[in-house]
Amino acid sequence: MATVLITGANRGIGLAFCRQLRARGDAVVAACRTPSPELDALGVRIEAGVEVTSEASIEGLLQRLDGLPIDTLIHNAGLLEPDSLAHLDVESLRRQYEVNAIAPLRLTAALLPQLAAGSRVILITSRMGSIADNSSGGYYGYRMSKAALCMAGKSLSVDLRPRGIAVAILHPGMVSTAMTGFTPSGISPEQAVRGLLARIDGLTLANSGSFWHANGEVLPW
Repeated sequence: MATVLITGANRGIGLAFCRQLRARGDAVVAACRTPSPELDALGVRIEAGVEVTSEASIEGLLQRLDGLPIDTLIHNAGLLEPDSLAHLDVESLRRQYEVNAIAPLRLTAALLPQLAAGSRVILITSRMGSIADNSSGGYYGYRMSKAALCMAGKSLSVDLRPRGIAVAILHPGMVSTAMTGFTPSGISPEQAVRGLLARIDGLTLANSGSFWHANGEVLPW
């Protein structure tokens, strides 16, 4: 039985991760700011009040975990605030960068003593962070922060390789969640997570640091 810590676990993709991981017998630690009734109903370990951009909040989480070994760390918490060249909000850019790029790196560093050889670090990013794939522009804060997250993941894969820890950089697809306004063209969180778990289960040091679509396609940087 693996122990899996998931951030942003109270809804959407994070909740689907919790549901599917619990169903297959893994020990789930669901970290979030505020639990949802759906998360409460799963019967997993919930660590509430976790604000991933707060040093004090991360320190509080570490104290509550009390050295718990973590087999898989899934950085799922994210922030999308639409913008355009004509309507830039610098504070919004900073917020997205803090949540999407800095927080996963900081939390990984904080939890490093609880990761061992064979552990995995999973970054839920977006193909909107791909420079080569950008043909529509806009969404500056989200695109820039996710591109930065991809770079953080690549560096982590290099730095953690000597410790035997593998890193996956994963795009879930277009998913119908609150973040995407429940777009009717998106797949369900459950479908997305089935694909993501297939990529996670296939993660090794040999393919560590790759940027994948949940469907198995290798995405361009």
